[in-house]
Amino acid sequence: MELTEITNPSFIKKLDREQMVELAEEIRKFLIEKLSVTGGHIGPNLGVVELTLALHRHFDSPDDKIIWDVGHQAYVHKILTGRAGDFDTLRQFKGLCGFPKMIESDHDVWETGHSSTSLSAAMGMAAARDIKGDSNYVIPVIGDGALTGGMALEALNHIGHAKTNMIVILNDNEMSIAPNVGALHAVLGKLRTAGKYNSAKDELEYILKKIPAIGGKLATAAERVKDSLKYLLVSGVFFEEMGFTYLGPIDGHDFNDLERNIQYAKKMDGPVLLHVITKKGKGYSPAEDDKIGTWHGTGPYKIETGDFVKSSSVAPSWSGLVAGTVQKIAREDRRVVAITPAMPVGSKLESFAAEFPDRFFDVGIAEQHATTMAAGLATQGMKPFLAIYSTFMQRAYDQMLHDVSRQNLNVFIGIDRAGLVGADGETHQGVFDIAFLRHMPNMVIMMPKDENEGQHMVKTAIEYDEGPIVMRYPRGNGLGVPMDETLRPIPIGSWEVLREGHDGVILTFGTTIPMALEAANLLFTKGIQVKVVNARFIKPLDTAMLDMIFATGMPIITVEEAVLAGGFGSAVLEYAHDTLRTAVPIRRMGIPDHFIEHGNVDELLAEIGMTAGHLVENMESFIKMQVVEREQV
Repeated sequence: MELTEITNPSFIKKLDREQMVELAEEIRKFLIEKLSVTGGHIGPNLGVVELTLALHRHFDSPDDKIIWDVGHQAYVHKILTGRAGDFDTLRQFKGLCGFPKMIESDHDVWETGHSSTSLSAAMGMAAARDIKGDSNYVIPVIGDGALTGGMALEALNHIGHAKTNMIVILNDNEMSIAPNVGALHAVLGKLRTAGKYNSAKDELEYILKKIPAIGGKLATAAERVKDSLKYLLVSGVFFEEMGFTYLGPIDGHDFNDLERNIQYAKKMDGPVLLHVITKKGKGYSPAEDDKIGTWHGTGPYKIETGDFVKSSSVAPSWSGLVAGTVQKIAREDRRVVAITPAMPVGSKLESFAAEFPDRFFDVGIAEQHATTMAAGLATQGMKPFLAIYSTFMQRAYDQMLHDVSRQNLNVFIGIDRAGLVGADGETHQGVFDIAFLRHMPNMVIMMPKDENEGQHMVKTAIEYDEGPIVMRYPRGNGLGVPMDETLRPIPIGSWEVLREGHDGVILTFGTTIPMALEAANLLFTKGIQVKVVNARFIKPLDTAMLDMIFATGMPIITVEEAVLAGGFGSAVLEYAHDTLRTAVPIRRMGIPDHFIEHGNVDELLAEIGMTAGHLVENMESFIKMQVVEREQV
């Protein structure tokens, strides 16, 4: 059977072992070929081929609930549930999503793009099953990196306490995106090398029960002995102490080992944890040999060599520009430390970590901890730089509000991947941070128009000692502008006029500056001259400039690559209302009130009406409407 002919996974139950091995090889070849064109999360998916096949062989999806944590390792699951024919569109506009998606298949029972959610979702599904009197299995698959997230530990505690029937698959590949860190990772390392605790325990019990007359009593009395054996063979048996039956370590690429333990787990009551050891990138040497997470998720690549198809841009990446500037300043300012929640590679902090190992902290997938740790550092006179993706900043909302903003601490938050991010889709679009940060007292929020202004904003943030300050910057590369050699701080709350005009005003910042300037040029050819303002400080607003603009009566359009609800445009409207300028003509352009799916950023912007052409139409109609209204008066 061709992979594109698969409609559901039931056929796997009829395959013999040799056919299973052949199917695994075919799937790996398919993934390597398809992802070389589209890009995607190749490392995680190559690592779970046998595991996914074994799960679908021994469980009946979708009645049995297979829940993928993070979801970036669900490509094999998608192939087995009838979507192989759509892989040419993976992560493309209107194409196959790179994460589980309920509208794609009934087999996708949980949608996620963030880590550490599977166990809590599984507990909810299992509780519903028990209330309804059903008997289906619930099988969350969580990685060792995701297990470091606090939410996962909260769920483990609840599941173990409730003795809920559940089979948890711990997919242990020793990597999340970057190499895993932390004490829990060390515990798993001990378990990987712990030997055959379960077989030794079972053998001891079997021997005792064979003794005539007293065997059963001895077996019961031997629990303490078995506990001693457990501690002897498995140093720090974390999961059994949490209330789980621990099975493993299991070779995640050996069908015999996998299936034997899955069958064993299905017969047990209460929560069971299968500790499965897999190799990220299995079967493709460039990904398999990766030690730092480069092959976790990639763009297109050349299959023969593993070389990535590089961008033609010669401009620095935004992440590299910000991290490099922080590192430069850190050489002169020992207050500066850097913190990341498991994203040293994505946030380009490897060089900082190498130069300042005592001032760099990768805390694992623990955004809440990272944020409050930064607050703690700030109380002691340090200047923490917290590098965090916009989509992950959402997970630390309370810590930002309660621990950083409320205490007015000098934390510099670098919000990476701000704005639309494209292929990763709705779980990763960085369009909500302005709305949930702007209402926090003491908060400064800024976004540069280009990388030169960006380096000056880093200088501004580190010199700012009056509370928390946020710098947003997008995914990808800068514009390639000339870079000043000397860094200088930018006055807080100051905007700049990029183009003068007397017919209308465009207020915008960051990634939409080029769109605004293009629209202004197009309008000029139509005889319309508009002022373009780089509103680089989203909070506080440049109220002095706003007052002057309001006084002209010119129509104003605010543009932002962020949600309109509670965003920058809302701030301008609020200021107009609060200063009794309710007659000032203001329109807003931005992300509408729905989630934006995956696709090329330009395609997504066109779909929601955020292009230079749309801006031209909007401004033309707005100006004409104002002229008509004045004539009627």
